[in-house]
Amino acid sequence: NVFGKRKTEAQKAEEAERAAQFWQGEWVCKDCGYIYNRGECAGMYFEEQGAGFRCPQCSGPRRRYAKKVGDRIGTTLDGGDAPILLFSFGGLIATIAFGVWAVQNL
Repeated sequence: NVFGKRKTEAQKAEEAERAAQFWQGEWVCKDCGYIYNRGECAGMYFEEQGAGFRCPQCSGPRRRYAKKVGDRIGTTLDGGDAPILLFSFGGLIATIAFGVWAVQNL
């Protein structure tokens, strides 16, 4: 058969059960608006992609994707940008504090 073997009912049920474990809506890259397409990504669900996954359009990291619900786009549950911003501001404060200390102790 050119198109492969026909799936049994058990295979169809197993596939439906597996699909129910993942978000059925769209995942959208918040940087460029690319909508994740399983067909272009080896048939993997978005949640199955590893931490090294990048947006095929803009090379944005996985954490920049968000779930799209209707017309609203939310954030993922893998931390988003909050940890990056917290550590960036913490580093800025530490740098300023060190600069003030260094100037006073010259």
